[in-house]
Amino acid sequence: MSGQELLDLAARIGPVMVFLVAMTVVAEVAEIAGVFDVAAHWTSHAGRHRTWLLWLLIVALATGCTIVLSIDTTAVLLTPVVIAMTRQLGIPAMPFTLTTVWLANTASLLLPVSNLSNLIALHRFSSLGIGTHEYIALAWRPALAAIVATVVVLFVLHRRDLLTRYDPDPPADPHDRILLWVAGAVCVSLGPAFVSGVTPAVPAGIGAVVLVAALAWRWPARLRTVAVPWVMVLAVCALFLVVEIAMRHGLEPLLAGLVGTGDGDAWRVGLVGAAGSNLVNNLPAYLALEPVSDGSGERLMALLVGVNAGSIVTVWGSLATLLWRDRCRRAGLTINAWPYAVRSLVCAVAAVSAALLALSLG
Repeated sequence: MSGQELLDLAARIGPVMVFLVAMTVVAEVAEIAGVFDVAAHWTSHAGRHRTWLLWLLIVALATGCTIVLSIDTTAVLLTPVVIAMTRQLGIPAMPFTLTTVWLANTASLLLPVSNLSNLIALHRFSSLGIGTHEYIALAWRPALAAIVATVVVLFVLHRRDLLTRYDPDPPADPHDRILLWVAGAVCVSLGPAFVSGVTPAVPAGIGAVVLVAALAWRWPARLRTVAVPWVMVLAVCALFLVVEIAMRHGLEPLLAGLVGTGDGDAWRVGLVGAAGSNLVNNLPAYLALEPVSDGSGERLMALLVGVNAGSIVTVWGSLATLLWRDRCRRAGLTINAWPYAVRSLVCAVAAVSAALLALSLG
């Protein structure tokens, strides 16, 4: 690859990596500040001691957070909330943690900001004369179908755990009130900032700087505990580079044969996108398949359905799933890849099929 080609690739993926690092820092400091503990307490109180109602609140929260704040924000910010909540209440954690990660992926179609792959795709949609409003008009049916299918699968798999009651919720742990309010304000303000049209890496970076400064002021000893996933960032960047090189050495014709060329091949585009995401991660998979899938808005949307909703089978299928697993590990919750993949395959098949059907009928 030439120097200019490397610069072009860096210009596309650089903001994605900055966003990932910044949101990880935001989540780390917010957890230290107690934002997740307090949010878990409020949510458990709103559930009125009915596990199924509490779960529906988490479904609504995960869906709204994903649509407005993005897939990675849901994985990073909401996962610690549900783990803290289930521990406070003594209820099974898996139905709630799976709700978070599955909806973080399958609910990420509606807005461009909902998923980094959507943001990368915007310039292709624009070249087809599809702006933000036209994008939403194209996306809302498959987005709704993917969400409904995910919720149905979750309830069927975990109905025994959900049709129970839990004891009165305990009080939230005490925290530094100033640090808590600053962290809470930053988390809340990120929502409007992400839908303002500004590149998401900008408000995420500002939020991270504000929270690091607040932590240095109120609790400097905890600064050294803030961890950034540099290895994950480098690994994903390497995957982007490998895919880009492969595309220039014969991969593109092969992919073109797999996805077909007509609007009627939208299902093939979506299914190949889902398979590719689970092999190499959804963002490199999208970049590899974009040149051979952009004949129409329907084909591009089918590709997004595959790489967004279909990427949940392997733990490396999306950055959000990697971040989710890391947050679970930090909280002492072990996620074994094989059992996770078996359950996630059921959800992925249901969500992708429902979304592609809705897209084809629209």
